[in-house]
Amino acid sequence: MAFKWRKWNNILHRDLGYLAFGLSIVYAISGVAVNHAADWNPNYKIENTERHIKPLDSGKILTDTQIRSILNQLDATGEVNNVFYPSPEEVHIFLDDHTIELELATGHVFEEKVNERPIIYPTNFLHLNHPKALWTWMADIYAVTLGILAITGLFVLKGTKGITGRGAWLTILGLIIPVLFWILYL
Repeated sequence: MAFKWRKWNNILHRDLGYLAFGLSIVYAISGVAVNHAADWNPNYKIENTERHIKPLDSGKILTDTQIRSILNQLDATGEVNNVFYPSPEEVHIFLDDHTIELELATGHVFEEKVNERPIIYPTNFLHLNHPKALWTWMADIYAVTLGILAITGLFVLKGTKGITGRGAWLTILGLIIPVLFWILYL
């Protein structure tokens, strides 16, 4: 009995495709997000608001009670990480995901809240290899798997719709596209 290479090629392609599905979605989401980092922050949603609270005396260091009162007026929660006075008229209060800039004499408040983007932040974390260690090996295995999927995918179909027909032209086009971008940008 002859070895049925196409059958095994298709089984390998199918099974690796199933295994690579989750990582492909992670890299697809993160890839689009990171490609447009110049247009937006792909990891964090930053909200800026301006408000007013009761004015305070400028030129004095605020007590913990006064700082807590400011936070209460703004419905801000969390621990105070730091307090900074860039000038006698202004105070900056830093919380975990929140920065408050207050003009003491006017009570004018500028708030900046930073929140991780659900789904996108964790996919970027993996895609950009922040975990290092074991994840690097996982990403390498995934890259090799993509290479195998690309090669086995060439031979899934036979005949005029496969690599000897229409597939040949699409494969050539798929090779020309990155070459054109190399020529344009290198």
